Amino acid sequence: MLIGITGTDGAGKGTVVEYLVKQKGYLHFASRGYLTRELNRRGLYGSRANLREVANELRAHNGDGHLVTVALRQVHEEAWPYLIIESIRAVAEVEALHAAGGVLLAVDAPVAVRYERIVGRGSASDHVSFEEFVAQETLEMNDPDPHGMQKARVLAMADYTIINAGLYSDLEAATEIALAALEQMS
Repeated sequence: MLIGITGTDGAGKGTVVEYLVKQKGYLHFASRGYLTRELNRRGLYGSRANLREVANELRAHNGDGHLVTVALRQVHEEAWPYLIIESIRAVAEVEALHAAGGVLLAVDAPVAVRYERIVGRGSASDHVSFEEFVAQETLEMNDPDPHGMQKARVLAMADYTIINAGLYSDLEAATEIALAALEQMS
């Protein structure tokens, strides 16, 4: 089964991915990891702005579904039956996912909860004020770059959405329900 995962920052995408990898045996393709390797190759810092800029550039040069294409190549090379692609951010990525027979799972949560989570995880791109967090999200919801993120449209294209505003055990249960629903769709 092929699943793409999307969602707002700090909603719990990574936690869902971790659960599917550990409990269900999914192979994980992390778009962020792929982009971070490209930033390192170029000698650039892993800021959110640099990640966005490089992703947009790769989409412009290789097609807007590029990150999904790279992930599908990986799973084909490894002959793995279950793949989760984290994070789907552009409409063309959803289209490439669906064309390959995949389904899109979205994860969302209230903005205050998500901000608290990103501050707690403390990655290099998460050291921002609440205002900066909201501004970044606003840009990423509908990036004016034609090869940029369109998170609002991508979220609307999801085959299933989990609202993650509670405990980890609630998210695990919601993930199981989502997985059962998505399996019926694929």
